Amino acid sequence: MPKTLKKNTIYQMDCLKGIKAMQKQSMLVEVIVTSPPYNIGKEYQTYNDVRPRDEYLEWMESVAKESQQIMTEEGSFFLNVGGKPSDHWIALDIAARFRKYFVMQNVIHWIKSIAIPQEDAGKYPNITGDISVGHYKPINSNRYLNSCHEYIFQFTKTGETPLDKLAIGVPYQDKSNIGRWKAAQQDIHDRGNTWFIPYETIQKSRPHPTVFPIKLPEMCLKLHGVQSINLVMDPFMGIGSTALACKKMGVPYIGFEIDPSYIDIAKKCLIKSTQETLRC
Repeated sequence: MPKTLKKNTIYQMDCLKGIKAMQKQSMLVEVIVTSPPYNIGKEYQTYNDVRPRDEYLEWMESVAKESQQIMTEEGSFFLNVGGKPSDHWIALDIAARFRKYFVMQNVIHWIKSIAIPQEDAGKYPNITGDISVGHYKPINSNRYLNSCHEYIFQFTKTGETPLDKLAIGVPYQDKSNIGRWKAAQQDIHDRGNTWFIPYETIQKSRPHPTVFPIKLPEMCLKLHGVQSINLVMDPFMGIGSTALACKKMGVPYIGFEIDPSYIDIAKKCLIKSTQETLRC
């Protein structure tokens, strides 16, 4: 373990050891954004994603407990968790463990794919038929629906953390709403808690089984308020999506990851990245 942790670094280290090292340095973060293993049997190169349920949830609770001590009073912990069609409870079970240490301020639904009938899409001249956008992994089952969404829980210490909602706002479809009430003074309004963020189309297998799009942490940072962020932490850095989002937004980060091959990929992506093209 290094004597002093530095910003803009991804450490090959168990996240609990890393967070405790941050505690010793009195190193505080404004935002934590991460996606831990879901314990649903994904094939990681180093980590075993099939653990006894109680053991796994105790581990997640430990991450919550230790993370709470390094987060500022108005900080945000954005936790992306999903499940599988035969186990919808895992994300909610994790959230219940976090409830001991945080307030759930917002529940955001990350929409990976959506189908919209033309009649429900609104009056847009370029939409001439039903549309289906986004990607998901199809399942071979006559019992379960394809899973097209995951949760992003925003946990805070008090539930009173102010947000920069218009930083990820969207234009009004009905422009007559502009000026109708005090809050509607410009052509932009709160996006709400459904975020459509599709995966980028790729022709080869992904180097990490559960990587999230860079846009996901980017939107979390914008929502919290980039101007108030001095440090972002990702305890499960993977191949660096959070670090890439931080680089794009111009905010410092620190991350922990146990798999050296994932860290190598993240470092290569960070080296290749620019403000215009950030991808991995």
